[in-house]
Amino acid sequence: MLTRLDTSASDFEERLDRLRKKLSPDGTVVSERSAQLTISLFGEALSPQQVVERICRDVRDGKTQAVLRYARALDDPNIQADRLRVPAERLLAAHRSVAPEFLQAVRAIRSNIERFQRAILHRDVEVSDGAGQVLKQRYTPLERIGICVPGGAAAYPSTVLMTAVPAQIAGVRQIAIMAPPTPFGAYNPEVLATCHELGIQEVYAVGGAQGIASMAYGIPEIPAVDMIVGPGNLFVALAKRLVYGTVAIDSIAGPSEVVVIADASTKPANAASDVIAQAEHSPGSSIVLSADARVLDAIDREIEFQLQTLERAELARTSLVEFGASIQCGSEDEVAEICDRLAPEHLQISVDRPDWYSTRIRNAGAIFKGHYSPVALGDYAAGPSHVLPTGGTARWASGLSANHFLRSFSEIEFTLEALRAIEPHVTQLADMEGLTAHRESVKVRFR
Repeated sequence: MLTRLDTSASDFEERLDRLRKKLSPDGTVVSERSAQLTISLFGEALSPQQVVERICRDVRDGKTQAVLRYARALDDPNIQADRLRVPAERLLAAHRSVAPEFLQAVRAIRSNIERFQRAILHRDVEVSDGAGQVLKQRYTPLERIGICVPGGAAAYPSTVLMTAVPAQIAGVRQIAIMAPPTPFGAYNPEVLATCHELGIQEVYAVGGAQGIASMAYGIPEIPAVDMIVGPGNLFVALAKRLVYGTVAIDSIAGPSEVVVIADASTKPANAASDVIAQAEHSPGSSIVLSADARVLDAIDREIEFQLQTLERAELARTSLVEFGASIQCGSEDEVAEICDRLAPEHLQISVDRPDWYSTRIRNAGAIFKGHYSPVALGDYAAGPSHVLPTGGTARWASGLSANHFLRSFSEIEFTLEALRAIEPHVTQLADMEGLTAHRESVKVRFR
């Protein structure tokens, strides 16, 4: 089932690099439907990057009419400008229609997220030398953010929770939800009910690159935001990267991925289940690392067995064939080294001694340790956000948290005596750089 790679093979580096690039933000992997839609929309085959550039440019210049043109072609042929915003009464009706058990779960998960996000929230800092020098670092929340909620192949009320609740803990006052006009997106009762439960009244039926562009540049129906967060497909990820600078973004969160570390203590059924869980996102990348070939063989057999009974088996199977791999390493140290290079979104350390690996691995969006901490806990309920860096960007990016919605600035206050004490140092550097006006702006205060 999984493509087997061996670190001792002469072509290992080439094959690993090819696998990593498939679902990276620079990749070109799109569904057959997306490829056909590109041709019908633009009259030619374009790369995902070219598609996104055209859509974002058209929305920036054409505003509402451009958004409607793409929304009708890609999602809902009947969408109208006055239906871009989901009415508040529809949110309320959805809240009343969903199962009470669902709302109970939403409230419990919200509590878990709030507890964790409050604990990690940045606090103002003050540093004083006791001689007239006071320095402060202050944090203030962003005023307005936009959240991208996927809605193509499945509904994601969990994304609403994992993005909106951290923003609320940070103190963001205006939260706009953006979801495609589909039964799994802005027309989904569970998604709308979750928004209502969280007190969010701004929900827009726009998805894809056109949704990202409308939030970044603003259209009459959708005021521009200061930051865009949330996961999405390749087109969403590329659009977020394109509008960065006009607005802030959280990270390049593309198709889901997991790396599972396995050894002789790993239960093959657990590891196979973790692999399939990511693959069913379709596309989703699932990679198993182990220094024990027999473990890799056992996990592969278990994957085949479990796929026989799963509802989304064919979608998962396609992802496993296209984007999955099992990598046989020469040692546990090499397992850790390869994992660090992959910098996975989710790292499942499914062994008896997970700390041995977790203390050696620096690059991962989130780490799930031991036999009883499946990735699904992070996806739905634990508390840290499930919006995580993908495509190797965990080498420098972090998972979404309440702190992403804070901007920091410093306050500097000196007394005359403190200024006099530091003046020689300022003068030295100002003279060296030839910025004499800088020097005089200090000296003038002594006259």
